[in-house]
Amino acid sequence: MTSPRTGFFSLLIVLLFCFSSAGASDKPKLSLDEFFNYVAFNELKVSPDGHSVVIATDRADWNQNIFRDDLWLYRDGNGFGSLTQFTHSGHDSKPQWSPDGRWIAFLSERPNTTGKDAEDRGPGRNKDKGKDGRIAHLYLIPSTGGESFPVTQGDEEVHAFAWSSDSSAIYFAVRTPWNKAQKDAYEKEWKDVFQYRAAERGDRLFRVQIGDAVTRQAAIGTMPLDPEKASDVPPGAQLLAGTPSRVKEMAASPDGRLLAFLTESISQRSEKVVDFEIYSLDLGIGSPEQSPHQLTHNEAIEQDIHWSRDSRYLFFQVDTGSVEGKYQDTQTRLYWVDANSGKTERWAADFWGPIVHYSVASDKGVVATGRLGTEVQVYSQSHPGAKFSPDLGLAGTYELVDVAEKSPRTAFVHSALGEPAEVYLADDTSKLQSARPITAFNRLFKERDLPQGKPYQWKAEDGVTVEGMLIYPPGKFEAKNLPMFVFIHGGPQDADGNHFEADWYVWDRLAATQGWLVFEPNYRGSTGYGDEFLMRLVPEIVSRPGKDILEGVDALVKDGVADPQHLVVGGYSYGGYLTNWLITQTTRFKAAVTGAGAVENVANWGNDDLTQDDANDLGGRPWEVPQRYNSEAAIFQIDKVKTPTHMVAGSVDIRVPVLESYLLDRALHSLDVPSTLLIFPGEGHSLAENPWHGKIKVREELKWLQKYGGIPAPATAP
Repeated sequence: MTSPRTGFFSLLIVLLFCFSSAGASDKPKLSLDEFFNYVAFNELKVSPDGHSVVIATDRADWNQNIFRDDLWLYRDGNGFGSLTQFTHSGHDSKPQWSPDGRWIAFLSERPNTTGKDAEDRGPGRNKDKGKDGRIAHLYLIPSTGGESFPVTQGDEEVHAFAWSSDSSAIYFAVRTPWNKAQKDAYEKEWKDVFQYRAAERGDRLFRVQIGDAVTRQAAIGTMPLDPEKASDVPPGAQLLAGTPSRVKEMAASPDGRLLAFLTESISQRSEKVVDFEIYSLDLGIGSPEQSPHQLTHNEAIEQDIHWSRDSRYLFFQVDTGSVEGKYQDTQTRLYWVDANSGKTERWAADFWGPIVHYSVASDKGVVATGRLGTEVQVYSQSHPGAKFSPDLGLAGTYELVDVAEKSPRTAFVHSALGEPAEVYLADDTSKLQSARPITAFNRLFKERDLPQGKPYQWKAEDGVTVEGMLIYPPGKFEAKNLPMFVFIHGGPQDADGNHFEADWYVWDRLAATQGWLVFEPNYRGSTGYGDEFLMRLVPEIVSRPGKDILEGVDALVKDGVADPQHLVVGGYSYGGYLTNWLITQTTRFKAAVTGAGAVENVANWGNDDLTQDDANDLGGRPWEVPQRYNSEAAIFQIDKVKTPTHMVAGSVDIRVPVLESYLLDRALHSLDVPSTLLIFPGEGHSLAENPWHGKIKVREELKWLQKYGGIPAPATAP
């Protein structure tokens, strides 16, 4: 029985909802142009004292045809804060505070750093150079403001860097430099021939004193650098050690005793797990002849290394491979390794979902974000055996949490279905709900009539509960019999939930604004539902998730939510892979939009830069389980396809090789199935080079869904 008090509050909630809905209808709908001016946050770091935050943003520059990567600095002062743009080149990333808070070091891909041609950098550099021949170099800028200046220059890019514990020096890694004679000899013998893998070489680790870098910059001033005098290693830099691998990350222990570094393959492809390990150097030895000490020995691909405050342990995460035994992919886990004994221990071992991100909060403690279902919340843990406890926060998704070294102050990005992402600062993790926003880059989105959404659950044929998200057209929340777009996330180790994103990859709100109910299924293989749920796609890499998705569609039709006469489907990467499979399994979809999705598994395994997880998901390599490589491939059932299909791909994609899109296009063309293929020049898997490519992609996908999906264009179409 409902009490009068409960009934009153229920009525109040209904009235408030009606009022907010009426107010929302007065707002204009989101346009295509506005959608693609969304600002994303790549990284944020709190100053050691907790009073400043450096923020790395990513946004489109339509005039220069680039995505701008800029650094911004928030400062507390006199009871209020100020946010200023800290760098202006548009190519700056990965900021790191010096431990004393006086400097911020970062990587910059500013054009033509040395004045040399983009091609004049020796063999094997095509993977490193960015647009217009850019390569990453290490820069410094005073935290009080001023001009930034380069610490490194030359032909070799900086792969990783770390501050010394006393802020007097920076450690960095570059590919083993060649002198002019070595470069000339190689060019004489090989001309323009590229020796795949054989021409690559490992890294060297160096230390450069900050005082020397400042003195050198003062002497050089603003004079242009002479290309003939540009060196890959700053004068006076000390060689610490070498490694046959490429260095991906570095971290110096707080006591100044050890330098840890994480390696990866020199080809930058995860071909063998032995290429990915964590090592340490004894900084007291000071000899380049010392052999780094290997801390990890496992079948995992480690990432995101940080020292504990007592310098005894090194934290790391794993989302590919296994620390405990034979290779297998699980949800992202958090570990630390004892720098003395090499013993590894898992944190948050009883947590049901993945540890998305973490920050070292105190001596041995961590603050982390973890996903459960459609929510990503903040959690704390004091030691591996302690409870992994949730901190009381707002509903939605927390990202990039970072805790100050000498203060409990915590910065993070937060978003929810109706709340665009912004950066917030809290006095500590117990005060997340009262955190204040320190950015307002995406405030325009709050002034638009945004779609509303909610989670949706259904039962799979084997009795497992599967969940997804429903994003409704503006003004039609919980309406029935709606035309539905099945929008499939990539990964597969990912999930859709209560968050806000707006880009070429996640454009659900734009599709909903055009009248589609957007269904985002978290199929078997998604995160946030336990390791068993994730690993259930092995070895049925598309057939098991495909069944989950079609059963979700059936449930929505049965519930009267979706109009069975107006169903369309689409996705990118693994979402494209599943889209390609689904159109071979059913003709119920009136249109499909697919991007960078495989249609077969052998060539995809051979060309992919992540071959380990491909073989894991299919239960073996091509010659070990050939029948499965065929049975889980759309190309061998492609003659069943009747769905008009729109395809996109990056011309230099190796994650899902562009040949997969050409293969699908050729097959559909030969079958006279309506289809079209867009190839974006110079783009890899992430379409990160030119913002116009992503905008054109979504513009044409929306047109395709409207043309073949059978619903009229909205009155205020983007």
